Amino acid sequence: MKKILLFCFLTGCAYVSAQTQLVFVYFKDKPNKAVFFANPLSELSQKSLNRRIALGISLNDQDAPVEPSYIQNLQNLGFTVTDYSKWLNGAAVNATPAQITVLQAQPFVLSVESFIRNNSTGGNKVSVNKWKDQTNTNKNLTTFDYGSGTNQIDQVNIRPLHLAGYTGTGVSIAVIDNGFPTVNTGNAFLRMRTNNRIKAGYDFVTKTNNIYDTSLNIHGSVVLGAIGGYLENVFVGSAPDADFYLYRSEDASVEIPEEEIYWIEAAEEADRKGVEIITTSLGYNVFDNPQYSYTYADMNGTTSFVARGAQIAAEKGIFVLAATGNSGDKPWHYLLTPADNAKVFSIGAVDSSGNSSVFSSFGPNSLNIVKPDGSAQGTATATVIGDLPFTTNGTSIATPIAAGGVACFIQAFPNMNRELIRTKLKQTASLFPNHTDQMGYGILNFGSLFNIVLNTSEIVKKEKFAIFPNPVKNILNIASEFEVKSLELYDNLGRLIRKVDNQKSVKVEDFAKGTYYLKIQTRDKTLYEKFIKE
Repeated sequence: MKKILLFCFLTGCAYVSAQTQLVFVYFKDKPNKAVFFANPLSELSQKSLNRRIALGISLNDQDAPVEPSYIQNLQNLGFTVTDYSKWLNGAAVNATPAQITVLQAQPFVLSVESFIRNNSTGGNKVSVNKWKDQTNTNKNLTTFDYGSGTNQIDQVNIRPLHLAGYTGTGVSIAVIDNGFPTVNTGNAFLRMRTNNRIKAGYDFVTKTNNIYDTSLNIHGSVVLGAIGGYLENVFVGSAPDADFYLYRSEDASVEIPEEEIYWIEAAEEADRKGVEIITTSLGYNVFDNPQYSYTYADMNGTTSFVARGAQIAAEKGIFVLAATGNSGDKPWHYLLTPADNAKVFSIGAVDSSGNSSVFSSFGPNSLNIVKPDGSAQGTATATVIGDLPFTTNGTSIATPIAAGGVACFIQAFPNMNRELIRTKLKQTASLFPNHTDQMGYGILNFGSLFNIVLNTSEIVKKEKFAIFPNPVKNILNIASEFEVKSLELYDNLGRLIRKVDNQKSVKVEDFAKGTYYLKIQTRDKTLYEKFIKE
């Protein structure tokens, strides 16, 4: 029997080798790059250039467009070219072994790389499910009733940023996902549409603008809802005032390596528009054709095309977040790519009590880099779709919650080095300096990071202060070097419940037990602290 199986396997390999395969043709240069450097606005928006200037990132050859004549040369050789990347400087085509030989001999071609990973089995097919089952610098000084989203917002401590007026205003987020049905019609996205928060969108799978097609999977809409969705007194996303670019790179009906190139094209377009953040709840290890599938050894952050593209995006000053994957309870229980890249901020899932979700994929990556980087709620997590609140599970939904927190933080500190933000988010997470293979450095804490940076930022005068006791029973006291102008206390729904002026203490003995937020206004700065009433 073993001999028969081996024969069948070898015969199958011989058959595959005679067929076309997806390859990436790298071009040798960009002969017209000087034209780009003379006029960068021909390729990049002013917002994109401003991001680079603010973060001290220089333009390089990656930013110049692909040479059009090289694309035409491929077409003249008989290849259909629909997808190409300026960052990687090449194009994806399907070619036979004989055609690959011809390509390698072309004077404009640097090299040809196959997408085939030489893995006949490529892992366990069940891990292809990238999302779990789904069940039903201006400030906006707004407090919210977060409704069903309260726990997930407070678990990663985003509320202090919202109370400070940082709700994502002016920060652009590219959501690279599946389709976005109901986003153009549903009440859950009405506030987003009314305020012109959706800036652009494109479907890189079909090469059309039809991202709202009702036949598309709702995954992208559900992800978007967790960040920017809003139903008054029912649900508020983690960055309700951010701007959004909606890009489809995933075809839910198939799993093909072309999707990696679609993703890179979407990331390049996001960069052109000047986005600050890319969030993606997609990941890859198994493809319909197993010759393209990855092994755990490939989860090293640089083997997959999509991981390489995500790293370049991060090097352009874009904060890239990716879901770690939902394979934790599967035979393949490892993370997926591009979450394996060291410069991608990968997110694991926990439940409302802070325990690792059983499905959340395990790190580290195959080079032993700690992954995920941090965690947010991904079990029974609230979002919105159409006109209604919605509950779902997966690292897919944990990731946009974190992305919204990053948007609020970048609004507060737009010029802070992105690598430093990634580092500080890990250092303020719940388990740091320890970590686990499912939670990474633990549950993120945006409020803690916000206060740490606020107190050390060069844009504000340093001021030592402390609140005590915490937890408190009767009177909350504030120790400060400077005069306190006012104290405002907010409940867990963001409602102002008490304010006192020119005092360094406030009575809370009549408060119910629970978590509250204190806003301290001094002569020249505003501080936010969370406290617990016993």
